[in-house]
Amino acid sequence: MRRQFLPFGLAAALLFSSAVVAAQSLPDLGSPVYGLREPAGPLTLDDALALALASNFSLSAAGKEVEANEGAILQARTIPNPELETAVEDTRSATRTSTGQINIPIELGGKRSARIAAAERGRDVAQADLRSLRADVRATVIASFFSVLIAQSRVELATGSVAIAAKGADAAARRVAAGKISPVEETRARVEQANAELELAEASAELQSARQSLSALWGNPGPQFSEAQGNLEALPSRPAPDVLRKELENSPLLLSSRLGLERRQALVKVERSRQYPDIRVSLGAQRDNEANRNMAVLGVTIPLPLFDRNQGNLYEAILRADKAEDEYLATHVRLTNELQQASNQLSISRASAQTLKTTVLPAAEQAYEAATKGFEAGKFDFLNVLDAQRTLFQARIRYLGVLARTYQAATTIDRILGR
Repeated sequence: MRRQFLPFGLAAALLFSSAVVAAQSLPDLGSPVYGLREPAGPLTLDDALALALASNFSLSAAGKEVEANEGAILQARTIPNPELETAVEDTRSATRTSTGQINIPIELGGKRSARIAAAERGRDVAQADLRSLRADVRATVIASFFSVLIAQSRVELATGSVAIAAKGADAAARRVAAGKISPVEETRARVEQANAELELAEASAELQSARQSLSALWGNPGPQFSEAQGNLEALPSRPAPDVLRKELENSPLLLSSRLGLERRQALVKVERSRQYPDIRVSLGAQRDNEANRNMAVLGVTIPLPLFDRNQGNLYEAILRADKAEDEYLATHVRLTNELQQASNQLSISRASAQTLKTTVLPAAEQAYEAATKGFEAGKFDFLNVLDAQRTLFQARIRYLGVLARTYQAATTIDRILGR
């Protein structure tokens, strides 16, 4: 009984030792790095882009997809393996007939070339997806970075608004103490000061959220940088809509969709080539012990495509190619529309920002200063000061909102075009 189990025990030991050796020979990939920490201090846009691109796992996964498709191409180029076949007739040595032969499959219908073309299109799709993802990550970082800049400016604006509101409240208190205005005016001034302080609290919370969203792009949940360093006044500009539409034809998003269509069309050729059956050529020798002679063995195997002509797979591939064409056209229409809208938004926002900066904001500041001086001199009612103060606050908030829409539109254009 032990002799019966001995071969199995030896085989199990051999398999275990082989598994240990294979495990020891595996490369040490190291522990994965799940995020980076930016240095404490000012953060520039280039620093943010470098951090995000270096630690983005989606980009790493897309790069591995490109490498995996190289393996698919390598496999598509291989030819079928030959087969070694042996057969023995009769167990008695004197009358035994032994046959040994090699079966060589021969592919017909251009199967190999069609298979290679489909695999190469798959690699092209993976490369286009990688470029598209890299552009998307870049656009996301830029949008988040400028959101932090906008939030920082809003905090500065709210801080200034609190100072202005406090100054107005103190002026109203002095006038009340002098008996020149009603205490109701001071109450209104304190209400405006409280509203300004609430605005500052909301702006501070928005800034913290924007900072966390930015640092999360490189895997750091707790931002370490002191501030985002950039110039909001340098408004972005992009070419005319006609030029943008020409650039759209080379965008990674549209290119990926077009290559996906070409890959589906290549798969149609693969399925069509499988309608032609492959033949098998056999070469060998046969030994007839009873007749004491050797004989050559030649054979050809030809499948008869009477029932299975790969018609179902071909039909599926054709319809999926038609679907890919519709998806490409839909993507083209959608990206063209989004690009046009973003271009229009950028043009409108730039014009609005310039108007607010050169006309509205200076006029609002002058009106507030004049109202404040007139109130202190007793020429204006405090309601005039409050109206001028609200107008100035709203103009500044509106200016920041227009800046945000300007950078958002420019980022949308860059994301679509893959810049």
